[in-house]
Amino acid sequence: MVAEEKLALLFRDLNLVKEVNQEIEDHLPYHYNHYLMEGYFSMPSARMNKVGTAAIGFSYIPPYRNYSATIQALDRLEFGVNYTTYIGVPDFFMGEMGFGDFTDRGANAKIAMLKKEDGFPHFPEVSIGFEDFYGTKRFHAFYVVATKEFLSYNFEATLGWGKGRLKGWFGGFGWTPFRKSRIPGINRLTLLAEWDATDYKHHIHEHPNGRGVKSHVNMGLTTTLLDTLQLSVSTLRGEKVAASASLNYNLGDTKGFFPKVNNPPLYRSPINTEPVGYLRSERELASELVQAFSSQELNLYQIYLTTDKGKGRSLWMKLINIRYREERDLKYRLEQILSRLIPSNIDSVSVVVEADGIPTHKYHFRSVDLFRFRDGVIGDFEFQTLTPMEQPSSSPSSYEGTLLYHRTKRIWTFTVRPRLLTFFGSATGKFKYSAGAIAGPEGYLFDQLYYKVQGACNVKSSISDIGDMDKLNPSQLLNVRSDSVRYFQTGSVALEQAYLQKGFYINKGWYGRVAGGYFESAYGGVAAEFLYYPVDSNWAVGIEGAAVLKRKYHGIGFTTKIRKFNGFTPEFVDFIGFQYFLDLYYDIKPLQIDFKATIGKFLARDVGVRFELGRYFPSGFRFAVWYAMTNAYDSVNGSRYRDKGISFVLPLDFFLTKSSRTLIPYALSVWLRDTGARASTGKRLYPTLHEERESSPF
Repeated sequence: MVAEEKLALLFRDLNLVKEVNQEIEDHLPYHYNHYLMEGYFSMPSARMNKVGTAAIGFSYIPPYRNYSATIQALDRLEFGVNYTTYIGVPDFFMGEMGFGDFTDRGANAKIAMLKKEDGFPHFPEVSIGFEDFYGTKRFHAFYVVATKEFLSYNFEATLGWGKGRLKGWFGGFGWTPFRKSRIPGINRLTLLAEWDATDYKHHIHEHPNGRGVKSHVNMGLTTTLLDTLQLSVSTLRGEKVAASASLNYNLGDTKGFFPKVNNPPLYRSPINTEPVGYLRSERELASELVQAFSSQELNLYQIYLTTDKGKGRSLWMKLINIRYREERDLKYRLEQILSRLIPSNIDSVSVVVEADGIPTHKYHFRSVDLFRFRDGVIGDFEFQTLTPMEQPSSSPSSYEGTLLYHRTKRIWTFTVRPRLLTFFGSATGKFKYSAGAIAGPEGYLFDQLYYKVQGACNVKSSISDIGDMDKLNPSQLLNVRSDSVRYFQTGSVALEQAYLQKGFYINKGWYGRVAGGYFESAYGGVAAEFLYYPVDSNWAVGIEGAAVLKRKYHGIGFTTKIRKFNGFTPEFVDFIGFQYFLDLYYDIKPLQIDFKATIGKFLARDVGVRFELGRYFPSGFRFAVWYAMTNAYDSVNGSRYRDKGISFVLPLDFFLTKSSRTLIPYALSVWLRDTGARASTGKRLYPTLHEERESSPF
C-alpha cells in the first residue's frame, strides 16, 4: 500500500512538472516593432524571442524609411541595427553628388532582467533597453519596460519609462482573439495599441515633417504567415499610416532548409572480423577499409600495420575529412566502419585526422571496445569516455610498421563559387555592389606544400564611380585599407590569391605554419605563425608575424609607395608592411561564446588590441562583433574612430541536401578606415584546428 501511494505521488509530481513546463513554453505571438525589436509599433516590450532567431525587415514610418536586422544573440540579449532614411531631406554634404536623402545608422540592444521562466509566474517580465546607442545617436533613448501575458485572455500589457527620444511613460497592449484557431495567419492576427512616448515635437534631430502629433495613441493590426513573414499596419501620430514587413527565422536551431537525404547511409555491412593471415591478406584488409571509407565520402591516405604501447598489433591510419562539418558525425561513421571491419587479431586502431596538411587530432580505439559497442554491450556514453580525442601522432617509420596503403594528395582541385561584395555610404549612392564569381585550383605539391590560386570575375557591378577617398574625413593614416575599393574596380578578371603554405605539428599541442605569395587582392608577402592548442583545451595562444608589400591596383606587380593624406592633400611615402601579433583565444562552452584578443602592431603601424566576441549556435551559425583600440588617432565627423563591425557565418549545407564543410562568411565594418587593419596571410591555424575538433553544442 505504501508503494502504491509513493507511485501515485510520483505521477502527481511528474504531471505537475509537465503542466509548469507547458505554461512556461506557452506564449502569445511575438511582434517586431518598426525598429525590429520585440514590441508594438514604435514602442518596445520586455519580451524576448527564442535564442538564435534572426530577422530582417523594412518599415515605412512617414517621414522615414527604416531598414533593420536583429538577432536574439543570447537568452537575455536582443541586438539590432537600423538604417534610417529621412524622406525628402537631401544629405547635407553629399546630396548633390548622388547620395540622395540623408540617412542615419544606429544600433539597439535590450537586456532581460526578469523572464517568465525565472520562476516568478505572477510577476511581469522586465527588460532595460538602449536605442541608437552607437554612432551619431540622433535617436538615442534609454528605457525600462515591463510586460505581462494573460494567456487565458490571449492578452498582454506593457508599461515602461524612457528618457532621450523616448520621454516619460509609455505602454501598449496586444490581443490575439483567435490564438487557438488552426487557420494560418488568423491564429497570429493581433490587435495592437500603444501610447507613443516619442518626443516628436522637441527632439532636435527629428525630421521637419515628423513633428506634428495629433494623438499619442497608435493602433493597428499585425499577423505572421508561415511562422516567418510578419506584416503590420498602424496609425502614426494620429496623422499618418505606417506599415512594416519582416522575415524571421531561427538560424540557431535549424537543421537546414532541406533534410540531408543525399548523405551516404551509415556503414552496416558486410561485417568481416576475419583475422589478418592466410584467409585475409593485408592487401585485402587495406582494400576493404579504403572502399568502406570511400562509401562514407571519407578519404584514407595511409594505413600502417604496427604495434601499440602494449606491444599488441595495431593499425595506424591517416584520414582527411572533406564532407562532415560536425566532429561527432565524422567519429560516429568511423566507429561504424571500424567495429565491423577490424580483424579479430588486431588489438587497437589509431586514426589521425589531417586538415590543410596539418594533423589536428587522433582517435585511439581498442578493438575489444569497438566490438562491445557494435554488439550493444556498452552504450555511446561509455564508448565516448573510452575513446577521447587525443594529440595527433606522426606516421610510423619503416622500422616501426609496415605500410599497407598510401595515397598521394590531389595535386589540384578546381572550385567555383559566387561572390557578392557590398559597400555602404558612398558619396554617389547609399548601396553599391559587385556580383561575380571566384574560382581557381588548390591542392598539394610534393604531398606536403598546400597551394591556392584564386581568380575573380566581376559580372555585374555598380562600384565604378566609387572614390577611394572620404571626401569629408580623409584618413590621415597610411591608406592600407581605405583605398580597397580600387582593387575591385579593375577589369572583369583579376588574380586575387596565389600562395604556398606549409603547416606542421611540432609536439605536445604546438603547431606552426609558414606561407608566402599573393595572400589577397591588396597584399602579398611572407608570413609565419605558431600556436599552442592542445586537443582537450578550450583556450589557445599564438604568435604570428608577416612582412607584406602592397599590390598595384592592376596586374600582379607590387609597389613600395603608399598614399597618405596631409589634410586633403595626398602624398606618397615608402612602405613595407610589417604586422605581428600575440593571439589569445577562449571558448566559453557553457554559454556558447568565443572570445579572441589580438595584441600587437597593425598594418598602418599603429599598435593596440583588437577584440572579437562571437556567439555560436547548434546549427553552426555564428554571429560576432569586433572592436579595435590602437594608438592611431583617426577622426570621423569630429570624433575619434575605432575600427568596429559585425560578422556572421552560415554553413553552406543549410541550403543543401547533404553535409558540407563550406562556410559562407560576411563581415560589415562600420566604416572603411585604416586603423586596426591587418593583411590576410593564408589559412590560419586556429580556425583550421577548431573546425576539425568541434561539434555544435548539442
